[in-house]
Amino acid sequence: MLFNIYLFHPSIAPWDLAEIEEILSTDLVPGDLMVIPSNGTIMPCDAVLVSGTCIVNESMLTGESIPVTKTNLPNPLPGDRAGDTDSTYNTEEHKRHTLFCGTHVIQTRFYTGELVKAVVVRTGFSTAKGQLVRSILYPKPTDFKLYRDAYLFLLCLVAVAGIGFVYSIVLSIMNEVSAKTIIIESLDIITITVPPALPAAMTAGIVYAQRRLKNSGIFCISPKRINICGQINLVCFDKTGTLTEDGLDLLGVQRVENGSFLLSEENPYKENLVKSQFVGQLSGDPLDLKMFEATGWILEEATEEETSLHNRIMPTVVQPPKQLLPTVPATSPEQDMSAYEIGIVRQFPFSSTLQRMSVVARLLGEKRMDAYMKGAPEVVASLCKHETVPENFAEVLEGYTKLGFRVIALAHRRLESKLTWHKVQNVNRDTIETNMEFLGLIIMQNKLKAETAGVLQDLHRAHIRTVMVTGDNMLTAISVARDCGMIPPQDTVIIADALPPHNGQTAKITWRYADKPATMPHLEEVNVDLADVCHDDEYKTQELYHFAMNGKSFAVIEEHFPDMLQKLVLHGTVFARMSPNQKTELIETLQDVDYFVGMCGDGANDCGALKRAHGGISLSELEASVASPFTSRTPNISCVPSLIREGRAALITSFCVFKFMALYSIIQYISVTLLYSVRNIAPTISSN
Repeated sequence: MLFNIYLFHPSIAPWDLAEIEEILSTDLVPGDLMVIPSNGTIMPCDAVLVSGTCIVNESMLTGESIPVTKTNLPNPLPGDRAGDTDSTYNTEEHKRHTLFCGTHVIQTRFYTGELVKAVVVRTGFSTAKGQLVRSILYPKPTDFKLYRDAYLFLLCLVAVAGIGFVYSIVLSIMNEVSAKTIIIESLDIITITVPPALPAAMTAGIVYAQRRLKNSGIFCISPKRINICGQINLVCFDKTGTLTEDGLDLLGVQRVENGSFLLSEENPYKENLVKSQFVGQLSGDPLDLKMFEATGWILEEATEEETSLHNRIMPTVVQPPKQLLPTVPATSPEQDMSAYEIGIVRQFPFSSTLQRMSVVARLLGEKRMDAYMKGAPEVVASLCKHETVPENFAEVLEGYTKLGFRVIALAHRRLESKLTWHKVQNVNRDTIETNMEFLGLIIMQNKLKAETAGVLQDLHRAHIRTVMVTGDNMLTAISVARDCGMIPPQDTVIIADALPPHNGQTAKITWRYADKPATMPHLEEVNVDLADVCHDDEYKTQELYHFAMNGKSFAVIEEHFPDMLQKLVLHGTVFARMSPNQKTELIETLQDVDYFVGMCGDGANDCGALKRAHGGISLSELEASVASPFTSRTPNISCVPSLIREGRAALITSFCVFKFMALYSIIQYISVTLLYSVRNIAPTISSN
């Protein structure tokens, strides 16, 4: 892959344009200043943006098919010193400014001849993708008790054969048997006791199981794993694309007028949305795409020539198609269309910390601008005027969330006339996102795959535990787990929030229920007696409680509470916001508590876990299939019971063949030893 690289002299400021040269991506080293192509690319290294913005698909690392916006690294404040923590680049703290290796840059934005530039910070195995590849190439060895016990038994047979070998030689020498006969008979005892056909006989069941799996659309690159799959008693599932469909569907909207909810509109008419504040091949967040598709509007991106006319302005325009416009008389068609053309003046990208995003827009011909906000309902409601939020907001929200729907809240604010086009470009988002008017709720549905619920029910009947490990949101994952039957409706979910040491305080874990009455503005913290919940002798208690945690809490517990981690994973059902490395660590922790773990996923972020699990099965034929021992052509989890079923059949066959061959060898050993003994002793008896 060729990349444009800025080469600069040490005396010249790094950001000043000197000379551009195309070099191979293999020649990149940390410190190089590279130009990101305008038509996108696959990143060959980790790099930090220093100018421009990029839209990046990071599903290879995170598993979420949600393109994110990367902005340039902000300049340090004038008062910052070079050694200050705030002015030092850190990968974790500056994820929003870092382009990771292996991720797909979909689109770049540049202004007034200023190219999109990034500084290389890591290459090779030091990158995020390199660490993932390293875990695939050099996984920890998977130990299987059957093979270990088989080797021990063979060593016992070798010891028995050695005793017979020595006994036969001594007895033959005492009876003056010829050397040729002694050698043949002694070696014959060894070959009879340790059957050379044993490995071939044990693979017979594996060969036939592999053939049946192939006929079922399941391909295997590690046949010895088939036997291991016969002992799987826990299966970890990814969520998006594995248990659920890849995208979201718009179920309906719940609009608000005069501080009260209107009737719920399922599949709302696009014509009705043209005059409402709800409306504001596309690529982006699946949630945003479904919302925009429901409006039927058209989004027009600015061309390179148009963008170059403005300095750091992004004149993206949205407008409804002509067939959706209301029939209102107008002096000209242009005037009729311009009344609904909305230009996007500035965007504040979604922040997982703030749990919201917003845009500033202006209707064509209007002097004042409008701000629109979208995010978590509780967060959006807290930033709105109290009188615009319905009194039954909490009850309505709880009703939708209990049904497993994903709810997004919308708000609007008419900005002051003093905020001009250029002032908006430098204003703080906190100034914009305040005193909003609550518009209503958008209800999204992440549908389960048709086979999911039935397969999980079959696994539960077989006493095989199921666990969800995903990179998605915690509450969404819990909702899906309840919907698919992984967590029964009557069971309680306890979320474990672990906080690292801060300001001299030690690390701590807080517990809270995932389900609470709607009258509670926030989830109530509760005290949980872990000894009672995790008591292995109380089967009823095991079924009543399920633990859930996110990746940050998992990392804190793993570092500061290692003894408690094993207790938590014994009853942990939902692990959300997990990074690829954390998924692998979870598999290893489950194996440490004597589980035979299966893993089912479809993304490159699952590669390490698929490789580390006793039986990993990929639903994708892309990156994950390279690391996974098994790959299914059927893109749903119905392949999991088939794999376990064939694994059990192969395991029973191998075990029975092993017992038969071992018993047959022992019987032959005893018979031959007695035969040689009698034959050697008989001449002595007759001579006497």
